[in-house]
Amino acid sequence: MVFSSIPFLFYFLPAVMLFYYVVPFRWKNTVLVIFSLIFYALGEPVYILIMLACIAVNFTAGLLVERQWLHFRKLWMVMAVSFSLGMLIFYKYADFIIEQINVLTGAHIPLLELSLPIGISFFTFQALSYTVDVYRGTVKAEKSLIDFTAYVSMFPQLIAGPIVRYTTVISELHKREITFDGFAKGSMRFLRGLFKKVLIADTIGMMWSNISADISSLSVASAWLGVTAFTLQLFFDFSAYSDMAIGMGRMLGFFFDENFNYPLTAVSITDFWRRWHISLSSWFRDYVYIPLGGNRGGKRRHIRNLLIVWSLTGLWHGASWNFILWGMYYGVLLILEKYVWGKAWQRMPRVLRHILTLLLVVVGFEFFVFDDFSAMTQYLSVMFGLSGHKFFDSFFVWQVSNFWSVLLAAALLATPLVSRLREKFDSAAGSRLAKLGNISVSVGYIVLFVLCVAAIVNHSYSPFLYFRF
Repeated sequence: MVFSSIPFLFYFLPAVMLFYYVVPFRWKNTVLVIFSLIFYALGEPVYILIMLACIAVNFTAGLLVERQWLHFRKLWMVMAVSFSLGMLIFYKYADFIIEQINVLTGAHIPLLELSLPIGISFFTFQALSYTVDVYRGTVKAEKSLIDFTAYVSMFPQLIAGPIVRYTTVISELHKREITFDGFAKGSMRFLRGLFKKVLIADTIGMMWSNISADISSLSVASAWLGVTAFTLQLFFDFSAYSDMAIGMGRMLGFFFDENFNYPLTAVSITDFWRRWHISLSSWFRDYVYIPLGGNRGGKRRHIRNLLIVWSLTGLWHGASWNFILWGMYYGVLLILEKYVWGKAWQRMPRVLRHILTLLLVVVGFEFFVFDDFSAMTQYLSVMFGLSGHKFFDSFFVWQVSNFWSVLLAAALLATPLVSRLREKFDSAAGSRLAKLGNISVSVGYIVLFVLCVAAIVNHSYSPFLYFRF
């Protein structure tokens, strides 16, 4: 089950809202837990036990750590972290580790071929952050198993984030305002995400599929268009899920932190990672980078810490060397930006910094998309004119002529322009322009919803890309 499916839109979500709004507040978290477990079980009926085990271990560890049971606070924290990371490593990286052992030793250890539990990287990191925060004294341990289960298993952000910290929702778990205004705003945010996924990301994904189908015949221009299309597809696909999760959270009375802040408008790699997948980069900052020492201890130690963090960031995305390479690529760029070209970069015109940042980001996603290194190398050689392919061809013209409208829409929506126009309408509340704008916006949302449903019915959508992480 995914957010952009007919059963979810017309059966599951209405049922959740009906029961959730009808029951008294003291039962709302219970309703949320029941439906979240149903949501997960429909997709992973067996692996729900893994999530429940993760919840049980970290909930118990939090209580033991806070009460200093037998004065072994650190022991309980380490045991919970080891258990959670152990599950993540076993299910996500076991075959990758076995493959490397076989390559290095010549052994023939059979692969386990375990299917990856959906969302394990997300709910594991949420549970881990809670236990570590209790150990640090940042938060008090949760006393209610139902409330803690609601926090970890909450269906809006369970499968692909954003990674929600317990510190973000602790007050709302116990007391929150559930209003019609919040429901309305959440619904609109949800619909914007649905639109971005079904009509933007999936359509641009078709372009990427067309271009990547035959690398050997690509021109240089087509290769750049293709990896640009993938970059846009990934951004709109993932940010769409975050929009839908934040919107549904708002409908339920929760305020999740933003996960994207127009990253394709960034003017440096540092700026890009302050805007892209914010919940993940901030998680690694707070629970890995800073404990390692951050930028303290001198240049050499700082570089080491950056390389460790970005290698782990890449590995978090998947058990494949291309993800590690992708993470290292950003680690190296951040090191160069900090110690080599940073001052010269800042002196360049803003528009030039923006263009160069986009080029670096687009090249980076070429590492991200290919897990086959021969295909990756071949594609890179075409992009940089090293393969003898033509610079320009009719295939490029055909792609642009067929997808120009969605490319234009993506370019506009990747900037804050539309958001700022919406804010102007909101600030003009009570005026005729605002009323006209509100009517137009309402009609627009209805039209977009109908178009999205039509696309889903016609099977022209695909699962969210980050489901596999």
